[in-house]
Amino acid sequence: MRILIEIPRWLGDAVMTTPAIENVIKAYPESELIIFGSYVATRLFLHHPQVSQIIIDESKSQKFRYLSLYKLAKSVGRVDLALSFRKNFTTKYLLFFIKTSQKYHYARYTKEEIHQVIRYNDFINKSLKIKTEPLGLKIYRKSTLPHNPKPQLGINAGATYGSAKRWYPEEFAKVAIALSSEYDIVLFGSKGEVEIVGEIEKALQKSNISNYTNLAGKTSVEELIEAIATLDLFITNDSGPMHIAGAFGIETVAIFGPTKHTETHQWQNPKEHIVRKEMACSPCMKRVCPLKHHECMKLLSAEDVLRRLGR
Repeated sequence: MRILIEIPRWLGDAVMTTPAIENVIKAYPESELIIFGSYVATRLFLHHPQVSQIIIDESKSQKFRYLSLYKLAKSVGRVDLALSFRKNFTTKYLLFFIKTSQKYHYARYTKEEIHQVIRYNDFINKSLKIKTEPLGLKIYRKSTLPHNPKPQLGINAGATYGSAKRWYPEEFAKVAIALSSEYDIVLFGSKGEVEIVGEIEKALQKSNISNYTNLAGKTSVEELIEAIATLDLFITNDSGPMHIAGAFGIETVAIFGPTKHTETHQWQNPKEHIVRKEMACSPCMKRVCPLKHHECMKLLSAEDVLRRLGR
């Protein structure tokens, strides 16, 4: 049975679909999956044993986007089932041209505040008329790397969605400096976050901290997964890397400001510590603080994080 699955474009959202996708496989154990999505998000499925094909959607950057989507849909061929974890117009357009008698796109079935993992799983339950519960996040790795000789602390100061989700580099640096005697430090960040991570690196150097590695802008998604999977502690904004850490049960301090921690915190990670401030204006769900003060993040201090860790 051939099943086409369109995943969300954002890395973190794609990670949160994995319990639902595993339940699709349980419903159709002999299936082979075709994963369709952005380059970044599809990297999560490179080593999935039932993924036979990955189709990267680059139509957004093409001159004629919908012609590109049409060609991608036609390249899939006939499938037995098509599922999309997206609900925008381009998804409906794509599915229209997919050759199958069964096609479903994501919908929110309740306004109740529930975790996004549950929403994704409800979608496949209702679409396929099955009854499943979402289990843990699942990312398949190429290999299992040996454990590091000294405990490692990961610092992730970025968040692709927007500046409102980012805690401040100087506060991340204070935490890293305070914990540097216990852990070797690994600094994470995308190519667009090199400058932010550089500020943390300068603060470490100023404090004569040398047991760190700066990986900002230097890792592929696959390398990012491997590096996070071997950490002992991860301190991060609400982001894709946060969900990757959750998939491997890494002890995590998750810093939340403008987003709904009830809906997008790590799924089923007993080692997660959520740090946030209760604000009348939060969660606003905005990319940039609409009130210009950004107090949901400014009021959070390094001491708040260290206290949460019992330091």
